Amino acid sequence: MSTHGFFVTGTDTGVGKTLVSAALLHAYAGLGQRVIGMKPVAAGAELIEGVWGNEDVRQLCAASSFVADSAWVNPYLLRTPVAPHIAADYQGVSIELPRIRDAYEHLAALADVVIVEGAGGFKVPLSPTKDSADLARYLGLPIILVVGMRLGCINHALLTAEAIAQRGLELVGWVANRIDPEMRAPEENIAALRTRLPCPMLAELPHSDQPDAGLMSALIAPKKLAALLI
Repeated sequence: MSTHGFFVTGTDTGVGKTLVSAALLHAYAGLGQRVIGMKPVAAGAELIEGVWGNEDVRQLCAASSFVADSAWVNPYLLRTPVAPHIAADYQGVSIELPRIRDAYEHLAALADVVIVEGAGGFKVPLSPTKDSADLARYLGLPIILVVGMRLGCINHALLTAEAIAQRGLELVGWVANRIDPEMRAPEENIAALRTRLPCPMLAELPHSDQPDAGLMSALIAPKKLAALLI
């Protein structure tokens, strides 16, 4: 089994990483791949029928081809919806990168494609000494960047791409997600990013109050996704 993984990061929190991650899972499943999503660190949990859970994790599981051990899919479930290092401190938890990589390797042994969704933006802290960028480098996966289309997104996207390159990681694609329906000149912003980001745009997702990852997956170019598996 040839296994491929991708690390999905964003220009900020709330830009649609979970939507894009789930859409990628649907899209790769449509190409005949056995897929699973992973959320190494999730901050913000609800108690449902006596069990703590996270909505992002649930969406990734719903888009996956099979069910895996929750400790592999989401090694760190933090209850407070704040920056991960703060939520972990509140809970008395230490986020350890080797534990995350071990969980990833278990999933990679079972799937053709593993979509790993980061927490927050690319450099959000995970502990006093480590951040999400360190996690991405530790896993060594190619990166897909979700750009939340709103004022300031060009600067945020280019700075993120620069930080990715500085760590020797490969940015293989980006997705424009129209999160702000009132944004001025969105097409011009996308054109600017197309010429400046060092990778192809995989999709432009329209704004939706209730986005459906399955429907959004149809907007992701299958030829570009297939090329990433070569």
